[in-house]
Amino acid sequence: MERRIGHLLSYTMSGSNKTDFTNPSSFILLSIPGLDVAHIWISIFFCTMYAIAVLGNFIILFIVKTEASFHGPMYYFLCMLAITDLLLSTATVPKMLSNFWFNSREIDFSACLTQMYFIHCFSMMESGILVAMAFDRYVAICDPLRHSTILTNSVVSKIGLAVVMRGIMLVLPYPFLVSRWPYCRTNIIPHTHCEHMAVVKLACGDTHVSRYYSIFMIFCVKGLDMIFITVSYTQILRAIFSLPTKDAQLKTLGTCSSHLCSILAFYIPLRFSSLTHRFALNVPLHFHVLIANVYLLVPPMLNPIIYGVRTKQIRGRVPWLFTYKGT
Repeated sequence: MERRIGHLLSYTMSGSNKTDFTNPSSFILLSIPGLDVAHIWISIFFCTMYAIAVLGNFIILFIVKTEASFHGPMYYFLCMLAITDLLLSTATVPKMLSNFWFNSREIDFSACLTQMYFIHCFSMMESGILVAMAFDRYVAICDPLRHSTILTNSVVSKIGLAVVMRGIMLVLPYPFLVSRWPYCRTNIIPHTHCEHMAVVKLACGDTHVSRYYSIFMIFCVKGLDMIFITVSYTQILRAIFSLPTKDAQLKTLGTCSSHLCSILAFYIPLRFSSLTHRFALNVPLHFHVLIANVYLLVPPMLNPIIYGVRTKQIRGRVPWLFTYKGT
């Protein structure tokens, strides 16, 4: 099977296969081309990351739900982040593992579009939640006396709804446009999942609309998110360094460290993956595919660890969790 698919990939990429794949019934996912011999070890690594992500995020959700003192804006946003991380990783890992373990490479065309939509939708939501968390930290540090009146439960709910609706609406054009392109080159995707640009590159029509909209999403939407976060933290750092003592500065900065780590874990691999896909940087294909999986798997795995280690309140409740009897 490996040899046959590898032969088919080289055959189609050479341009000698002109079969019309308009509205193909399915795509073939090649996982990580060039690293076939390491697939079993990569799959174990990915499966472990997924298991940690599921367990860690469920622990976060359970602790916040059962501890009344955690019913506040910061922890509500943290729960939103945990739910989004669970959905984001679940949108990719099960199919990825079935490919690695059972050689289930084929994915239905509509299922591919659905996976593509959910991956980018949840990724957009995560970016929005990180902005909301930056706003929460800004108000808590720069205007602490008004924090409870500004970020009420009603406002937090509205922010969460806005983040969800933004993700749902802005990503809708992705599968809609992809479903309209003719596919006359190949139906083989050299990737572990139906990443938007990986599918667009298979189309043989004029895909400039998809490409321009994708660039708009990266630079104008997520780019604005990064600008908002940067502005928030510029004000936060100014407020922190104006505190009278070093201890007060370090203590206040510590309240932001978890969020800063989450931002770096999410945006750095996301930016690298997006730029290499769109601007054809000289990066080996297998390395690009690995990086694309990093931004889908590492943040969901790291976020509960980061908040569990860096947030004193959550860290103190984890031992209690394992002795909890439901009373």
